[in-house]
Amino acid sequence: MMPERSYRPISCAFYDELEALATLRKTVVVRYYRSPEYIDEITGQIVDFKIHNKIEYLIVASGQSIRLDDLIAVDGKALSGYC
Repeated sequence: MMPERSYRPISCAFYDELEALATLRKTVVVRYYRSPEYIDEITGQIVDFKIHNKIEYLIVASGQSIRLDDLIAVDGKALSGYC
């Protein structure tokens, strides 16, 4: 089993965008790294945010959780565009 990698917090501005999308209950496309080599995409509503072992996760309506530092883009807004 591989050791857990270090969590890199995302920018507060991008987190605010995620919270706004969750509040609007808008269906969004979430692009994220499933692994360092593989990009995946899911469409759904953001329903919650959780912290487990000091790692923040986005929860979609299907129940899937995605590490915030694995996000590439949500609703067409790229994480890399935020400081």
